[in-house]
Amino acid sequence: MKYNRLLLLLILFIAACQTVPITGRQQLSLIPSSQIMSMSFTSYNEFLSEHTVIKDTEDARMVKRVGTRIQAAVERYFSANNLSDRLKGYKWEFNLVDSEEVNAWCMPGGKVVIYTGILPTTKDEKGLAVVMGHEVAHAVAEHGDERMSQGLIAQMGGVALSTALSQQPAQTANLFMKAYGVGTQVGVLLPYGRLQESESDHLGLIFMAMAGYDPREAPEFWKRMSAGKKGAPPEFLSTHPADETRINNIQKLMPEALTYYRKR
Repeated sequence: MKYNRLLLLLILFIAACQTVPITGRQQLSLIPSSQIMSMSFTSYNEFLSEHTVIKDTEDARMVKRVGTRIQAAVERYFSANNLSDRLKGYKWEFNLVDSEEVNAWCMPGGKVVIYTGILPTTKDEKGLAVVMGHEVAHAVAEHGDERMSQGLIAQMGGVALSTALSQQPAQTANLFMKAYGVGTQVGVLLPYGRLQESESDHLGLIFMAMAGYDPREAPEFWKRMSAGKKGAPPEFLSTHPADETRINNIQKLMPEALTYYRKR
């Protein structure tokens, strides 16, 4: 019985693999995007209703401007590589939220939030493009979906999301919260693994370069983030690679990123 269950999970794992754009890494994906995005949109709207969204300021306009350019770059890349179906159902939003947290995130479907607390470190549009490119990369690479798929196998034996929602709604909701880091105090903090973080650095460099932002700003931004640490790292850095490692890795990716860069 145990052997049959393991064999079933192995077959399920193989059948449910897909490829991450740009890096080509194989990842587990058990959950239909329509279901994930429905949960995402609900959580996003709840978050906005519970926090102060800044509107009609220069900073808010900058967030929307940079976000729109990153969005266009992502859509252009996916279209050129016959991947547009993977963006089906996206309803992009870019909001600035009043919070001292040094943080930013993007949920499935292109739902982005930038905290005001990170703006002193981003400094300008280029620095903000580093952050937004990185966070959007998490969403389009479906890192949260991957984490939730892993959780469905580990905790529920690989059942379908619809079955999990109907039979164990509380446990499934908890899986979603863990996969996307939904918290009551810090909003949505994405606690991805080191591999996913490095992957988002890679994709984010490409997207910001395609959007017309110089990717050579990325190492400078991460140096500022490192310099701004006092004691414990900011929430935005809590699971990210070590600063020196990250910057070295980004420098190695720079020649590739620069091939996509066209100054606007």
